[in-house]
Amino acid sequence: MGGRRRRQSPRAAAICTVECAGGSDSSRSVSRGSEPYSCLSVATGRRPGAVRPAPQRTESTPMTSIEILPLIALVAMFVIATFFPINIGILGFIGAFVVGYFLLGYDDKEILAEFPSSIVLTIIGVTYFFGMAKKNGTIDLLVNACIRGVRGRVTVIPWVFFFCASVLTALGTFSPAAVALISPAAMSFAARTRMSPLVMGIMTINGAHAGAFSPISVSGVLVRDIVESSGLTIAPWTLFFASYGINLLLSVLTVVGYGILARVRNDLEFTATGSSAGIEPDGGGSAAGTPIAGPGGTPAGGSSGTGGTQVLIRTPRTEAVTDHDVLPVTGVQKLTLVLIGAVLVLVLVLHMPISFVAIAAGAILAFTDLSKQSEAIAGISWSTVLLVAGMVTYISLMEEIGTIDHLAEMAITIGAPLLVAVVLCYVIGVTSAFASSTALLTAVIPLALPLLQTGALPVVGLVAALAISATVVDVSPFSTNGALVLANAQNIERPRFYRQLLLNAGIVVAIAPALCWLVLVVVPTLV
Repeated sequence: MGGRRRRQSPRAAAICTVECAGGSDSSRSVSRGSEPYSCLSVATGRRPGAVRPAPQRTESTPMTSIEILPLIALVAMFVIATFFPINIGILGFIGAFVVGYFLLGYDDKEILAEFPSSIVLTIIGVTYFFGMAKKNGTIDLLVNACIRGVRGRVTVIPWVFFFCASVLTALGTFSPAAVALISPAAMSFAARTRMSPLVMGIMTINGAHAGAFSPISVSGVLVRDIVESSGLTIAPWTLFFASYGINLLLSVLTVVGYGILARVRNDLEFTATGSSAGIEPDGGGSAAGTPIAGPGGTPAGGSSGTGGTQVLIRTPRTEAVTDHDVLPVTGVQKLTLVLIGAVLVLVLVLHMPISFVAIAAGAILAFTDLSKQSEAIAGISWSTVLLVAGMVTYISLMEEIGTIDHLAEMAITIGAPLLVAVVLCYVIGVTSAFASSTALLTAVIPLALPLLQTGALPVVGLVAALAISATVVDVSPFSTNGALVLANAQNIERPRFYRQLLLNAGIVVAIAPALCWLVLVVVPTLV
């Protein structure tokens, strides 16, 4: 991923010599950069080409201790980050130093040669620009315009929320940020129309995931960078449409499934698509005359739910379903809309780097209110920058030492490539329900690259299946998106809604990886 040639340090050569002397297969005891090579080449400092060839061995040799230790450390990082509130990127940088300095003998400059500067700049630029667009009300303006466009057609509005969330993430907004923007209005609308909050929450989250792999989004750039660093190519628009199609299909299945359940069972409190009977024009009422819980309020039925999450609920906004109180578009908002259009043209048509374009657009927007620049800088997703930078750097050094190659070779020995693909989809899907999806993408996709280099499976199909499997399970209440939906739910007891989200997450974990594998990997392979 760093793409930089390095000299071989004496310490790494000495380590390799010891491994060979200990009986390891000298033809592959250490793998550096992107191609396995012998201890002789390590000792002489020769570096192979940039493209990693497909593994040629039919039997997998045992992993060496030098390869196993970084893998154990990686598992420990995910466990620690799951149970403790610490950014896994910090652990990644620590691991990169330990592996690079003590196992490979690199100095700090050589270790940081793998630092993903392009991805980091993309995250900074996109979150800087769209963070200011959010603060000046342009994002809300776009959302409300879409909602007013359906002119009160209640059954259409849930799909408008899906579409709005997908547009936000496709433009570069992180999915948690998009869900945070959309869910208050979406869950308020669900409460006022007796629509199932579970269905509405799922559609909002799926919408955010649908656009998350666009050519200019952070996740799309991250996945493309990982794949292209191995010498493979991936069509960015195909990745985007694959993600959009799968998430749209899951949303349709959710609505249809809940609708069928509502017909079979007559005791369900909510409907799948809502009803216009509950809408009141002033926004002061609610569905069926039940008061809507505001910040710190109490849900219907007198239960306080989980208490602590109640303060996260925003006051319902009437703009979600009415044309009242439509505010005029300000000059700053007009400028922001022009800049968004300019960014899209420069990146998608002229193929300019989104990182620098977004930073430049943000700088132009900054001059409209220089007094709030400290807030704009603070609004950059620094936690994501740290996560991605730390994990990509560490995974790159694991590739240098040979761990990723060996794991991929072991996966190939499972049997048919299709079987390996479905195993990887379930591994990343199940783990992502509890751990960071972005971190898992940096760890699991490299495992599939040697398999893809054999030509047995479609590149974009398998990569898309892995990427979607990692993100689509984020409906879990343990994830940020699921927690946001839970916090903004109204007219339903929180413990009950929590259990519904948890059950739905289990169903998604069981079904989604298989669906992605079948549609994106099996079908293209057989056609």
